[in-house]
Amino acid sequence: MANEIVKYHHELNTIPLRKFTSVEMNLFFSIVSRMRDVGDKKVQFTFEQLKDLSNYKATANVRFIDDLETTYDKLMDLRFGRRSADGLQRERFVLFNQFKIDGKADIPFAEIQVHEKALPLLNNLEEWVRYSLQQFNELESSYSKTMFRLLKQYRTKGIAYFSKEDFHELLDIPKSYRESDINKKIIKPIRQELTAIFKGLTIKKKYGKGRGKPVIGYQFTFKPEIKKADDFNKHAPTKEEQNKALELVNQQIYSEKDPTSLQEKIKEQKRKLELLQQLEELERKQNNLNKENKEINEQIPDNNSDIPPELKKGFFCALELTSLLPHKLRLH
Repeated sequence: MANEIVKYHHELNTIPLRKFTSVEMNLFFSIVSRMRDVGDKKVQFTFEQLKDLSNYKATANVRFIDDLETTYDKLMDLRFGRRSADGLQRERFVLFNQFKIDGKADIPFAEIQVHEKALPLLNNLEEWVRYSLQQFNELESSYSKTMFRLLKQYRTKGIAYFSKEDFHELLDIPKSYRESDINKKIIKPIRQELTAIFKGLTIKKKYGKGRGKPVIGYQFTFKPEIKKADDFNKHAPTKEEQNKALELVNQQIYSEKDPTSLQEKIKEQKRKLELLQQLEELERKQNNLNKENKEINEQIPDNNSDIPPELKKGFFCALELTSLLPHKLRLH
């Protein structure tokens, strides 16, 4: 399983894997990893191959057959499909149209065939989701597994947003769950297991208007991966690596909050200082203007001078008009 890559059309990510356990998810995506680009051919997996691919722990074949059968039963309940842009044409189909299990064969096997309608999901892909099967299988929580493959769809963007309705549907969240249950049973394990994989992972809730500010969506942000990022030989992080990554993210969030608050205070003080400097400058200019006016008044001859009255009148009118002009337009 060391170099196994899962790769499929991103439309497959839009189908909620309802009631799938972690073991069943591992089996399903292990099969998907080997069904890519084989067309409608029947593909045989020995029990040992499937156990190795899916990181299957139990050893008894009867238990393994039961898990394979329940996985297929749940897949049969899923309906993949297409819909035209105008919504007038729609079709539904199952992903696999044959799923044969033979535990009595000399080498027990499962034989699987992709439905012809589902071939574009796994063949000749122009758009795809890609990740390490080993890394996926080693994750413990089914919620972490689902969010892992959903975020891998946005690996080079570093941001993904899900409305509350999509979030609940894609993760198959029980309708009885309150926001406190979602925090504890879904978001907490996702942060625990995925923060070391998606560097700097932060999860923010988006709130709507109205009574109680209801949650309307969830935004996931992380450091984008380069397009040619290597997915080979990747493991899920250990508990120690998980805790270290969580600690770093928490420190980053804390350090970002404090400087922002301090910077805002500095900006506010700068604005106050600038305002005081402007007031000081205005006061200085006003004092200078008063001084200039005083000097001009002292230079103006009194009424007994020989200046004709019409010139006196024109001079004072000019002073009055100048005082009404904006300060920048006045002549000094």
